Amino acid sequence: MIDTVRLNLFAGKGGNGCVSFLHMKFNPNGGPNGGDGGNGGDIFIEADPSLNTLLHLKFNSTIYGNNGQHGKGKDQRGSNSNSTTIKAPLGTVLWKINSDGTKTFIDDLSEIKTVLVAKGGLGGWGNSRFVSSTNQEPLLAESGEIGEEVILFLELKLLADVGLIAKPNAGKSTFISRCTSAKPKVADYQFTTLEPVLGVVDYQENSFVMMEIPGLIEGANEGVGLGFQFLRHAERARFYIHLIDGLSINHLEEWKMINNELEQFNPEMAKKAQIVVVTKMDVTEVKDYEEIILQELKQNVICHNSSIITDPEALSIVNKVHFISSISGQGVTELIGAAANLLTILPKNVEKYEFDEEYFDVEPSHPSIIKMDDHYIVNSKKLERFTLMSDMNDHRVMIQMWSQMIKLGLSKQLEESGIQPGDTIKIGESEMEWI
Repeated sequence: MIDTVRLNLFAGKGGNGCVSFLHMKFNPNGGPNGGDGGNGGDIFIEADPSLNTLLHLKFNSTIYGNNGQHGKGKDQRGSNSNSTTIKAPLGTVLWKINSDGTKTFIDDLSEIKTVLVAKGGLGGWGNSRFVSSTNQEPLLAESGEIGEEVILFLELKLLADVGLIAKPNAGKSTFISRCTSAKPKVADYQFTTLEPVLGVVDYQENSFVMMEIPGLIEGANEGVGLGFQFLRHAERARFYIHLIDGLSINHLEEWKMINNELEQFNPEMAKKAQIVVVTKMDVTEVKDYEEIILQELKQNVICHNSSIITDPEALSIVNKVHFISSISGQGVTELIGAAANLLTILPKNVEKYEFDEEYFDVEPSHPSIIKMDDHYIVNSKKLERFTLMSDMNDHRVMIQMWSQMIKLGLSKQLEESGIQPGDTIKIGESEMEWI
């Protein structure tokens, strides 16, 4: 099962603004009429209940947004680009991978919704935007903004009300196939189940989702066996049905081992309610030792529950140790009834993540200047977009660039920084001389 994937997203680039002038019969020297460029396409991720894996993204991990169209003459604005939507299963958690390798939470697709994950670039202004009483022939136009580039980490945590946990070969698959329509593989060897299995349990007028987690063995929290790969899916279950193999040599140690693995992987998982169930009551040896097994487990189960549950009604349900046979059906209906009742008592779990309000980078409102040994670097996205679209060798363009620098307050900043005639100013990839 593919439940994690890394995506490289490149939102669409904005279209370039156009440098154009009106040319008509009897009006050969018309004014500027260059149109603006269209906006680049955003990238969204949408929750899709029909999906249950991230496999469709595993081999399509680099996604490009659509670019906006360029502006044209006659004040024709370029078309905005269509957005790109990526489908992901319900229960997917979205993280942004930062440049330092840390992760920032974006959103949790626990319900059907659409999330913006990469912004498309804005379209550049055409030269008609820069006409003024003192500049009747603007030669400047902006290039379109580069779309946002984002690296995402998608982590799927399946949504289920009840999780089945146990050691391998304890009867989880047989049990879930007995009480749901799920058809997991059932065989007499360990790790028959290789990935989580979901099934819907119908009880009276209600229904709930049950999930089987592949068998846990000692050291699962450290990656031993298969448990570590899928324990994350059990994090969202509201409570667990803890199955213990009736043929186990030491039922109490098995119960403690599973709880310890949950504690080591995520302490919050160990604090969730459990209904303890001993399986394989159709086997004579288990049936004969039912009372001994009960006495072995009961006091420890009650002590464990009293430390994590305060509701008296919930305690009365989880303190009972159930004995079932998934083959004959003994005790299964009673167990499902107890699970359904417990769901009505326990509050729904809401995972809380710390959201970074500054997830989308905001360009500084004021351009800055950095003084180097022999030149000055001007950090201004606006001016950089001009240089990409303009002929910096044209003296008319240079004069209009000076005008823009004065409007932005950069000329004053450069003078305060000690710039002298003949010094070089670097704006993006272009250079100009201070005069």
